[in-house]
Amino acid sequence: MDPWQRIVKLDSVESTNDYVSGLLKKMKPEEGSIYSSLFQSAGKGIGQNTWESKKGMNLLFSLILYPSFLPVEDQFLISKAVSLGIANYIQAKINNIKIKWPNDIYCKDNKIAGILIENSIKGSNLNSSIIGIGFNLNQEEFKSDAPNPISLHQITNKTYSIDQEIVKIRTNIRFFYDKLKAGKFEEINHEYLKCLYRFNEVHVFKTGNEIFKASIIGINKYGHLQLKTENNEIREYGFKETEFII
Repeated sequence: MDPWQRIVKLDSVESTNDYVSGLLKKMKPEEGSIYSSLFQSAGKGIGQNTWESKKGMNLLFSLILYPSFLPVEDQFLISKAVSLGIANYIQAKINNIKIKWPNDIYCKDNKIAGILIENSIKGSNLNSSIIGIGFNLNQEEFKSDAPNPISLHQITNKTYSIDQEIVKIRTNIRFFYDKLKAGKFEEINHEYLKCLYRFNEVHVFKTGNEIFKASIIGINKYGHLQLKTENNEIREYGFKETEFII
């Protein structure tokens, strides 16, 4: 059996990433295995962020990869490949899908999916990657203070099968992950920039107490956002070091 066909279904966990992290301390699940839950009591986003989801309404799962072919300094390529896989999956259904740096998936100006990647390192290369994905599939109403959530159901007025859609997303992620394995890094980088939210557009950013206008001109190999200000100054920011305002 192809390990990329393996899906373990859970009823409820605190976090699928935490669940898989615990598994990896005791065993080595096959690459491509998915652990999916109907509910997360402590779903996580980047930093201290949480993920709102009604039980059985959305996709909440973690995918296991072993990208030992990637040097540590190239680990953001995993984020790019996974983001592209999810974006590609949605683009088969609706338009205006973008990746908001570093790896939120947006429909116009609303967030439809989030990704939390937790890597382990062995020597100078990656050892394992736990790819946590929260995808708003069928939820009709969001009650948290998250500013802009939206579900695929809200956009299309259709109801989707969790079992069917999780397989489709995995197929799309595998497509781009296989490109990474084949060393097609430049192709991945090119596709990511093509899909990047607000790429080459002038917008307002905030860093600390400073508010300034700039345009996104790229992403460096470490995953840092590259901005060009109105004064033609080139700046680079890591995660949470700057934020979009307008």
